[in-house]
Amino acid sequence: MKKTATALAISLITITILSPAYSHAASGISDIDNELEKLKQQSNSAISEQEKAEKKKKEAVYYKQKQETYLKSIMKQIENVSNELATVSYNIETTEENLRFTKKELEAAEERIDAREDVLASRVRLMYTDGTISYLDVLLSSTSFIDFLQRMDSLKMIVDQDQNLLVEHKKDKQLVVEKKQQLDRQYAEHKRLYVEKKAHKTELASKEQEKQKLILGYEKEIETQSELSDRQDQMLVEIALKRSALVQEKNTLKEEQAARAAKAKAAAEEAERREKLQKVSSSSTKSSSSSSSNGSGVLGMPIQGATISSNFGPRVHPITGELGKMHNGTDFAAPQGTSIYAAEDGVVIMAEWYGGYGNTVIVDHGDGLWTLYPHIRENGIQVKEGESVSRGKKIAEVGSTGNSTGPHLHFEVRVNGTPQNPLSYL
Repeated sequence: MKKTATALAISLITITILSPAYSHAASGISDIDNELEKLKQQSNSAISEQEKAEKKKKEAVYYKQKQETYLKSIMKQIENVSNELATVSYNIETTEENLRFTKKELEAAEERIDAREDVLASRVRLMYTDGTISYLDVLLSSTSFIDFLQRMDSLKMIVDQDQNLLVEHKKDKQLVVEKKQQLDRQYAEHKRLYVEKKAHKTELASKEQEKQKLILGYEKEIETQSELSDRQDQMLVEIALKRSALVQEKNTLKEEQAARAAKAKAAAEEAERREKLQKVSSSSTKSSSSSSSNGSGVLGMPIQGATISSNFGPRVHPITGELGKMHNGTDFAAPQGTSIYAAEDGVVIMAEWYGGYGNTVIVDHGDGLWTLYPHIRENGIQVKEGESVSRGKKIAEVGSTGNSTGPHLHFEVRVNGTPQNPLSYL
């Protein structure tokens, strides 16, 4: 009967100690789990939006580079056409100068022609004015046969001279006219070429403006998507901070719950002990043990035998080529599958896909200090969210998931969400 009463008393003590607090703790943990699930959904949504923004940004970078290449080709064509226009303009000026010179030649030729015509006219007037002597009269007035022949030779010379004057007259005029016609054709052709080249240059200038507008549009798109990606990244940091706080609160509730359970158990054991003391005259005591922990305050190396391939700070983005892109961590080049270790004791607040970071583990070390281990290979995460890890514990394996150019560990250190230089902590 006494034994039954004792057991009943122990049970009552345990229930009295545990019931209200346990119920409250269980409810609190359940609420935290619900909140963590909501945050996880928000995180997944933010990651999805960030991936969309990064995809659009990459597309904009690709098309911007393509249009820039096309623009260079257009600018080269414009340069060539400008040179051709300059040549045509020079040819027009030269032809105009030649035309002016030919006009003077034509005027001089016309003056020579007029002079020849005056000579011919004066000779005709001399021979025919007022019906005076003709060529026949000159011959018939010869005083002898020898005089006749001499007069005939003289007349023949005059006729030949007149004939030569007429031939030179026609030839001189024809040459000048033909030269002028040739220059007129050249001038017309140069003018046509000038109009054609001018129209081509105008067309190219229009294309240049069009490409410039497209490039500006792509630059704006790149800026917009970069801002959106950065906002999502900031949102992910804020969500991670909330998740960290909730995980800590959950662990605190679990610890309190465990402490209350231990207290209840100790109280029950004490009641049982007292019951036994009432049965025996002698008593025994039990010793208790204590534990201690220490921490160095400096982070350990997250990977062994690796070399640094990229330091913390601004750099040329290895994928997009963007200049001055901030690199938030230190990269350690290592083969696929190389072990990754926790840099310090802490609690895992994330162990899943994290957008451009790929498969990622985030460990909260308390006091706002986190370490991040991105680009883990598929099935390479060795811990789960909420798990406590100790310094040097293997938590993952090197991979190249997410936005990565090859197997490596991108190690980040953040204080209250702000990236720090990892080398200052290692």
